Amino acid sequence: MKIGMNLKAKALLATAVVSIGLFVNASPIWAEPQPLTIPSDGIVLQGQAKEKYVADYMKKFFSQMKPPAPFEAPVGWKMETVTVNGITLERMTADQKKSDRVLLQMHGGGYVGGMSNNHRILGLRQATLADAGEVYFVNYRLAPAHVYPAALEDAVAVYKELLNRGIKGENIILTGDSAGGNLAVELSLYLKENKLPQPGVIALASPWTTFEHKKGTSRYYNDEKDVILGKGTPLNIPVKDAKYKGKLNRKDPRLSPIYADLSGLPPMLIQAGGNELFLTESVRLAEKAAADGIPVTLTVYPGMSHDFALLLPEMQDSIDSLDEIADFANRYMK
Repeated sequence: MKIGMNLKAKALLATAVVSIGLFVNASPIWAEPQPLTIPSDGIVLQGQAKEKYVADYMKKFFSQMKPPAPFEAPVGWKMETVTVNGITLERMTADQKKSDRVLLQMHGGGYVGGMSNNHRILGLRQATLADAGEVYFVNYRLAPAHVYPAALEDAVAVYKELLNRGIKGENIILTGDSAGGNLAVELSLYLKENKLPQPGVIALASPWTTFEHKKGTSRYYNDEKDVILGKGTPLNIPVKDAKYKGKLNRKDPRLSPIYADLSGLPPMLIQAGGNELFLTESVRLAEKAAADGIPVTLTVYPGMSHDFALLLPEMQDSIDSLDEIADFANRYMK
């Protein structure tokens, strides 16, 4: 199998997550619900102009972090919460369903940061473009209080709940960003090992695919370029500390899926920024998936930092990345 490499200059989405629970961008509880917006055109920049824009944007973002407002489901969507094995599962359903597709999101946050409003909006935008009428958000347990395999156990419990609800695995779009990308792949590996139905596709944004911090990789040469996850950002330390690993070795395939046998997993889309900390391991995951016979596409967006679609909603790169997920689902799903 080959790796499809698309070098583009485009982007979209919301604002951020992680170790210290940031997050904004939700309507106040007293406000009328707002329509879900999905821009068709965004800011297009190249080279140093793009890098400066991203750096300035994130500097302002980190300086203005504040607790999230209560989340209001956008117009056309309904929200409910249920408890699955003690874990809060958020379900959003569209008033008008175009297909049986369901989007299951594993949020990022270094395994130490919880669900954000930006992840909710991101999931709804992805679902809308991919014609998924239901979206499930998993509030899995977090480190350091809960280390491996806590998050995986929660993801498995939720996936089994979806199957018990009559949702077919082939209709599930499994998404994950950053640590959520790690969890999505590990969930799929668990499903293979336990002979459970796989999702239709897996879509990963800036996935954290190894707990190693090797010299000679983008963990080092992009450390100052990545203005979202790199040196000097609030999100840099959780990656290096990797609290979730517990007593496992950093190269253990249960933490670092670049060392796992990926055969039998569903088609996989991997998106990464050219300036991001996880670029090397995104490439290595794609190479491993291809070597193991999985249909895989790796798209690198030049000049973009980690998890750009979540954090830089107005850029054309982010918009393109969402369209790419929808196209990928359409290519491999009914």
